[in-house]
Amino acid sequence: MYNVRTGYPGHEFQIREALDEVIGSQKAAFYWDKFLEYFFTEADATFYKSLGLNAIRIAFNYRHFEDDMNPRVLKPEGFKHLDRVVDICAKVGIYTILDFHAAAGGQNIDWHADNPTHVASFWVHKDFQDRAIWLWEELARHYKGNPWVAGYNILNEPTDPTHTRLQVWYDRCIKAIHAIDDEHIIFLDGNTFASDFSHFEGHLAERWPNCVYSVHDYSPFGFPASQEKYVGSDEQKAKVRRDYMDKSAWIRERGLPIWNGEFGPVYARKQYDGEPTEGINESRYLLLKDQLEVYDQEKISWSIWLYKDIGFQGMVYVGLDTPYMKRFEAFLLKKYTLAVDSWGADIKSIKHVHETIEKFITDAVPDPSHLELYPFPLWGVRKRVGRLVRNILLSEYLVREWAEHFRGLDEKALDELASSFKFENCVRRDGLNSVLREHHNISTNQ
Repeated sequence: MYNVRTGYPGHEFQIREALDEVIGSQKAAFYWDKFLEYFFTEADATFYKSLGLNAIRIAFNYRHFEDDMNPRVLKPEGFKHLDRVVDICAKVGIYTILDFHAAAGGQNIDWHADNPTHVASFWVHKDFQDRAIWLWEELARHYKGNPWVAGYNILNEPTDPTHTRLQVWYDRCIKAIHAIDDEHIIFLDGNTFASDFSHFEGHLAERWPNCVYSVHDYSPFGFPASQEKYVGSDEQKAKVRRDYMDKSAWIRERGLPIWNGEFGPVYARKQYDGEPTEGINESRYLLLKDQLEVYDQEKISWSIWLYKDIGFQGMVYVGLDTPYMKRFEAFLLKKYTLAVDSWGADIKSIKHVHETIEKFITDAVPDPSHLELYPFPLWGVRKRVGRLVRNILLSEYLVREWAEHFRGLDEKALDELASSFKFENCVRRDGLNSVLREHHNISTNQ
């Protein structure tokens, strides 16, 4: 689960712990089980297929399969919802790609690895690495021979500051998986949030056989921080193409297979962005269309991010009139105003706070080279301040406030909240979906 995707602050493990405290572990387990059940059903798979899409990337957290206090012991319910979604997709002709999005210790320094710090401890403690390989061995045994599982995306957006430990881990993990299942494709993200392959060594077709290399091609034009509106000018189109070509250059030069594992703009919401909403979104749809044109020209496969959320990026999103959105309306506005989330945040209302802290740091560190901490230049001072102050410090103080919205609810009310995420209670983002349908030459009348 993502904070920006479902509305909670901070990190998944924090809100799970807080909900246990507020309503008890039994009721909390009931809510999460219903949430996962309703989040993706046969209706979702059917709609997804109607857009002309034939594969979906399923992100998962290690915590679904094991506990930190009971490592390397599969939870009895571990495969329950992953199996259910794989089977649902298979019924309508959709392949699934299993995406290890959050590993024990945090394989990257950001929130989406369910990492409560800005340190990727996965690369510091070998036992975290060993546990990830153990889990992939269990997954390989479980899905070996399943023709509708297209492959395994074995580690999402790693950030190894040494650039060497990732390669060693890839060596070990690929070998362990192939000892059990050598048929499924393995998808390998580059280091530094899938952006850097330049440190990979050797003859990789032999070193890592049956592997595909995954870039993540997010365009700066698709986010609120962009300094210009995307209008599809020749210069802007050239930049969109150049950005992808730069990210994939290392892979293309070596004749290795490429997959774009993530891309896609975020969208304005009228309740927050007001009158400019429609114009902003039309600009983002145009950007998406032009990105797809580049991928067609380069003949690569892709997986758009993402399918469903509460209105920021999904092909479908939870309706404002649902019990969940009504209950959390004021809280979500607060989160937006304070830019609590990292993904696509608009910091205009707290810019003065940010700039004060940034100036304090840059004044204290007069040598600019000392500010170039990994993963610079992807993360500069502003990004690091945002991660530490907003996404970690501020967000953890809001976790309990989020959980208190559930206090006193019985199972019937919890079920109603979770059911807000059912397909029939969601709104279709027609502009985005039309781009996908037109790209696949599918009639919009479907």
